[in-house]
Amino acid sequence: MTGSILFQAIVFLAGAVFCVPIAKRFGLSSVLGYLLAGILIGPFLLGFVGEEGGDILHFAEFGVVMMLFLIGLEIDPKDFWKMRKTIVGMGGAQVAVTMLLSHGLFLIMGFDWKVALTVSMAVSLSSTAITLQTLKEKGLFNTTYGASSFSILLFQDIIVIFMLGALPLLSTVAPSHSTDSHGDGVNLLDNLPLWLQTLAILLSVVAIISAGRYLIVPMLRLAARTRVRELLTASALLIVLGISFLMELVGLSPALGAFLGGVVLANSEFKHELESTLEPFKDLLLGLFFMAVGASINFMVIRENPGMISGILVAVIVLKAVVLFMVGAIFKMKLDQRLLLTVGLAQIGEFAFVLLSFAFQLNILDKVLMDMMLVVTALTMTLTPILAILNERLILPRYGTKESEKRPVDHIAKKHKVILVGFGHFGSTVGRFLRSYGVEATILDHDSGRVDFLRKMGFEVYYGDATRMDLLESAGIADADILISAVDYPDTTFKLVELVKKKYPNVKLMVRARNRYDAYELINMGVENIYRESLDTSVKLACDVLSRMGFRKYTLHRQAQKFIKSDEEGLRRLAKQSRHEEEYIFKAREEIAMQEKLLEEDLRRGFFTDDHHWDSEQMRLAQQ
Repeated sequence: MTGSILFQAIVFLAGAVFCVPIAKRFGLSSVLGYLLAGILIGPFLLGFVGEEGGDILHFAEFGVVMMLFLIGLEIDPKDFWKMRKTIVGMGGAQVAVTMLLSHGLFLIMGFDWKVALTVSMAVSLSSTAITLQTLKEKGLFNTTYGASSFSILLFQDIIVIFMLGALPLLSTVAPSHSTDSHGDGVNLLDNLPLWLQTLAILLSVVAIISAGRYLIVPMLRLAARTRVRELLTASALLIVLGISFLMELVGLSPALGAFLGGVVLANSEFKHELESTLEPFKDLLLGLFFMAVGASINFMVIRENPGMISGILVAVIVLKAVVLFMVGAIFKMKLDQRLLLTVGLAQIGEFAFVLLSFAFQLNILDKVLMDMMLVVTALTMTLTPILAILNERLILPRYGTKESEKRPVDHIAKKHKVILVGFGHFGSTVGRFLRSYGVEATILDHDSGRVDFLRKMGFEVYYGDATRMDLLESAGIADADILISAVDYPDTTFKLVELVKKKYPNVKLMVRARNRYDAYELINMGVENIYRESLDTSVKLACDVLSRMGFRKYTLHRQAQKFIKSDEEGLRRLAKQSRHEEEYIFKAREEIAMQEKLLEEDLRRGFFTDDHHWDSEQMRLAQQ
């Protein structure tokens, strides 16, 4: 019964549904909730998942592959090429120094040099899955820490290919069977000369790049013409599976191949369709991966070797933390960003499971040492979210920006009635415009690099997470009249709105929304002043198109304002139905028809066509 696939699926889903909401309720990350769920249902506690459940880990690793494909979609190839120095510099320094120090540490502990080198390879790798999921949840992708973490992780994903290729050189026996990077597939290049293997790898990369332009995009266009949504879903899955399989055939990392495929398709018209289609699969499989890691923690091994495992666990985390802190200092990261990097990547990553298992097959590691290192790997991954919470709540508040640099008295108000959260492209435009009118705003931002820049500009800045009430209060929320949220991440926005409305309901909230659906959510939360980032820009573009087609600018300006007003009113009427698809579609069609009819009637009656209020100079000013 417990071996049934259906039963296993029920157990994993039930564990996630039970543990993740509890973790989020206490302000913890969903990753920690998944890990705890895995421990709970694993063979050494409730026993719902047997020890053979480790096979699920290989299936769940596909979530990591999908994640890297979606990240690749977000990266413009030109930007990727610009990152090469950071990737090689930071990533190379971290891997090289970590391997050197950990190799020396394991030699001191009495390990054979080949064993020490193998284990040091595994130790040098960090968890792509945990780190990137945390960056997404916290909205830190666009920070210095986020960019640095991504560069290091990408280098690790590349270097693991060479590590897997080097392992057979450390063994005196051939592996028990041909293996791919996951230890359970077939590498067609095993028996070929080295130059042919290299050529096959290069050809595989060229094949992915060529297929992106000449095969994948035409295939997606063909699927799109059928207007069958599930066919697009099948096509998206086929792309990721096909690229991963090709990479396995030539002995490369499927995750790296998927990332490359994503970069190739980043400029295609199907970018957003692929993202929306694969995102649910990715999140589910990543959750399954974290649970499988938790279930793989062998408490019997811990009981038999508590001293050795505890010592290695602490030594690995401290060693990696020191190396990461040094790398951050060399690359001139600010202290708070260095601390985030230090804690965020101090664990051993998922590719260590692959390396250690392959080394066991090659008889480099014995069963006892492999089991101990697998447990240490899983424990470091489990401890990472806990260490991140301690860092965020106990350490960062002491070193974050607490006071702004003083400006001349006549340029700064004693009390700021406006608080601006987020100073990216959207927020900086708002802040600079306010400042041009002499209105000062207290600005909160989660990127210390931006904080330093703002200080030099003379803005009053606080570094930190604006969803923390202590930071809001230190920024003067109690005396503020208006709080502007210009944050790019909906989850952060919703949390901030909920926090402020609950404790400071008299503060007027003016909130950025990425799209209609985020706006619906904010309306249902009771927010009155919502600003969709695409509305005015898209209407202005349409006006410019019509202007070039001969329509009068004044007419277009008046109609545009009427369109925006009508759309905003319709938005609020539709908010109540936004969670019920059938009702929403019916009402949305009614709103669209009513809006278009109203504008058409105005034009048909010639309401604006004979209006000559604007001369050429007024038109020019209006265009600006």
